[in-house]
Amino acid sequence: MTHPFLFLKWLTEQMHINLGEHVTYTWLVMAILITVAFAASRAIQMVPGGVQNLMEAVLSGLDNLLGETMGKEGRAYFPLIATFALFILVSNLIALIPGFMPPTANVNTNAALALTVFVMTHAVGFKKHGAAYLKHFMGPILWLAPLIFIIEIIGHIARPLSLTLRLFGNMWGHEIVLMIFIGLVPLFVPVPMMLMGVLVAFIQTFVFTLLAMIYIAGALEEAH
Repeated sequence: MTHPFLFLKWLTEQMHINLGEHVTYTWLVMAILITVAFAASRAIQMVPGGVQNLMEAVLSGLDNLLGETMGKEGRAYFPLIATFALFILVSNLIALIPGFMPPTANVNTNAALALTVFVMTHAVGFKKHGAAYLKHFMGPILWLAPLIFIIEIIGHIARPLSLTLRLFGNMWGHEIVLMIFIGLVPLFVPVPMMLMGVLVAFIQTFVFTLLAMIYIAGALEEAH
């Protein structure tokens, strides 16, 4: 169950374009972020105001979180982490607009994000440590290494699965609950659910972004 009327779905049908709703709404989120970035950087001032002030506050908060979680080495991955955070947050928040569907309520979008984190984690690990990165999967006791290796591989494969399903479950579940309340009592009663939706949007963004930072930070560490 999603919004009974999806504006972009209607628009693509009128234009005879066969795309999934998650694709068109992903493009919408991208357009929103590009527009906001352009507005914030069009006339940068020493004393920020308006959109520049908002974006500086958001990016400064992300930079502080990244520094606390990943340390100095994590600064190099700020563009990736900030992109995850902003994309997921805006995707989650547009769910509160009637006629709009969050791309994160589709498992395909979330799987793409989670697999990006998975690939980046191990690419960073091999880039930093070379073949020695495999020590991360061996454990501290040599004779237990074959068993620990299998357990570690299963654990790492489970990471993108958990990232995907956690975000999908929360956003899809919120969509269903919100539509049920709107169908039963269209006025006023859904407002508390929409307010809770704002909280869910921020929490899920924080969780996904924090886990992405933790996974990459783990790949940067020296194996012991």
